[in-house]
Amino acid sequence: MSEIQIELTSIDKHYGTFHALKNVSLRIEKGSFVALVGPSGCGKSTLLRSLAGLEGISGGTIKIAGEVINNVPPRKRDVAMVFQSYALYPHMTVAENLTYSLRIKRVKKDVARKAAEEIAATTGLTGLLDRYPRELSGGQRQRVAMGRAIIRHPKAFLFDEPLSNLDAALRVQMRKEIRSLHDRLGATSVYVTHDQIEAMTMADYVVVMRDGVIEQQGRPLELYDTPTSKFVAGFIGSPAMNFVSGTIAASGSDVVLDLPDSPELALGRQLGMNRAVLVGLRPEHLSVVPLDQARIRLPVAVVESTGSMTYVTTATTPELTIVETGRTVVGAGDMVGVRIEPAHIYLFDEETELAL
Repeated sequence: MSEIQIELTSIDKHYGTFHALKNVSLRIEKGSFVALVGPSGCGKSTLLRSLAGLEGISGGTIKIAGEVINNVPPRKRDVAMVFQSYALYPHMTVAENLTYSLRIKRVKKDVARKAAEEIAATTGLTGLLDRYPRELSGGQRQRVAMGRAIIRHPKAFLFDEPLSNLDAALRVQMRKEIRSLHDRLGATSVYVTHDQIEAMTMADYVVVMRDGVIEQQGRPLELYDTPTSKFVAGFIGSPAMNFVSGTIAASGSDVVLDLPDSPELALGRQLGMNRAVLVGLRPEHLSVVPLDQARIRLPVAVVESTGSMTYVTTATTPELTIVETGRTVVGAGDMVGVRIEPAHIYLFDEETELAL
């Protein structure tokens, strides 16, 4: 049985009358990489800051390595936090920034310097130890921030949207570096992001938050394959899932889509009759086919190509996004056939928006 490194039980957080965290419970295994993901205001950063001790909680229990730390000050919680803003000391060199936590513990200079050199080798900062933050690129500054956390050998690493200030190419590179560091160190990492691509590609376990509660948690592909609600289905996956209103037909095993000509699709499973539903269709599960081979025919509004992928958006209400591998001869204004595989149809209750 895996050892639990972090345990949050029934966590509540109030800011006056605003209920930011609502009975949140979460167990994080030692050595795992967990991503907290969700839209702005969902409570993910508040939860991370509560774990770090930067926010007090209104109720519940926080444990790290089996110890209740509700009233333990941040500096004694033995966690290291990496911020979006890097939070480096501008008047200190890279080496001085890296060894700051050691120096306040009165570690000898030669020992601290050796530790800085070891961390620099691990994080790709060798040769930069005598530079100041103003002399570094954004990616290098982020490495210093991570190195400063690593040098402490904490019980957990906490990342608060650390890549938000970087350009797209550097974000991809740093994602790989953070995950690689995590694996080499055998660390326990909690990573907050609003970017579900970061969460899906980096984490062992993803926690989707919404309005102060955990909407769903599980391994990345579990959330992609079996979302429990329309919210999770729409949040996980890029481009986002398409949603179309529909009605379960009299047979109970077919669904009629609210699209031109009211196409009827076989579901391959029995769901009861005459029930209003929301039909979820992932863009990558739709394909453009010749008109004479399709039961669904839709007009095209926009075609966008990246070279390797083509994104086709239909001129319907609601519009559908279709992802095609490679290139296409389809253009705006064309009528296209669309194929939907029954195995890739997601159904949600129209009122509760929960998966059926």
